[in-house]
Amino acid sequence: MFRVYATVDERSGPAEVASLAQRAEALGFDGLLVADGLHDGLLSAAMALQVTQRLVVGIGVLVAFPRSPMTVAHAAWDLQALSGGRFELGLGPQVRGNIVARYGTPWSAPAPRMREYVQSLRAIFESFQDGVPLRYEGEQYCFTRLQPFFNPGPIEKPDIPILLGAVGPKMTALAGEVADGLITHPTNTHPRYVREVTLPRLEQGAARTDRASTGTALLLAPLIATGATAEQLRADRERQRQLLGFLYSTPAYWPSLELFGWGDRGRRLRDLTREGKWAEMPALISEEMLAEMLPSGTYEEIADVLRERYGEVSSRLTFPLPADPAHDRHLGAVVDRLHE
Repeated sequence: MFRVYATVDERSGPAEVASLAQRAEALGFDGLLVADGLHDGLLSAAMALQVTQRLVVGIGVLVAFPRSPMTVAHAAWDLQALSGGRFELGLGPQVRGNIVARYGTPWSAPAPRMREYVQSLRAIFESFQDGVPLRYEGEQYCFTRLQPFFNPGPIEKPDIPILLGAVGPKMTALAGEVADGLITHPTNTHPRYVREVTLPRLEQGAARTDRASTGTALLLAPLIATGATAEQLRADRERQRQLLGFLYSTPAYWPSLELFGWGDRGRRLRDLTREGKWAEMPALISEEMLAEMLPSGTYEEIADVLRERYGEVSSRLTFPLPADPAHDRHLGAVVDRLHE
């Protein structure tokens, strides 16, 4: 049985997210992941939580470093109170180029910085809930002042799950060390990669603090190709082929290619981006690669495909919510099947 989180197009803003969240809840999804980047993830989460009753809403993932842990703590506290405990805070480091040139924020080693980010959030939450003096002093973050006037005070369900979006070895191990969960990247969600690479790294991190790695929830976020008909499925597979061609041009996402002996494809894709030959990239994602990396099937087939592929890896899974509600009848049946 899976807990199934709906995902929506990252171009969906807060107004669209509200109606999409209501659809996801009506279809039986357990949760919803909203994006952060094109639109503010915290605002989108607020809109989704406000119009739903039982749906868990997480951010997958909030770009952490341009935001102070204190401002994120206040927003997360409000969202948790607003929803009666249905908020999950996903955090990610982003890449250096974006942090420096797009957000105008200084860069530093992401794993040590994220460790302090999570630790400082927990210290702030403890001060909010129990009124203990705030004292967190690290190399990156220092919080030693929280006057009673600025303390929002306790809430009924103060335990806000913190999940990390992680790809590399250090960040993945950090999730096992300090986080409540890890959200995989679509390029590194193959079950073999998860078993041979991700899970051992989580165990490595958990061992640093004598935690059990099973305490770190694993939310699998694969790309999925589906549709009501064979024709729609073929069209969706080609759309995902284009996306994979773009994603695998990024060196950080090559480890899964290298695991299967396709490391040269990543390097060739990167070269095409440097040459501006974007239209040639999808052709480098062969049928063999697509079959291995992209779970595919019609709505009648896809639940069984996913159960066979991921059933022994994790009990949490994302599934895309189509923009067109005409698919909802089929989609509700998929969610029911994944719940079995």
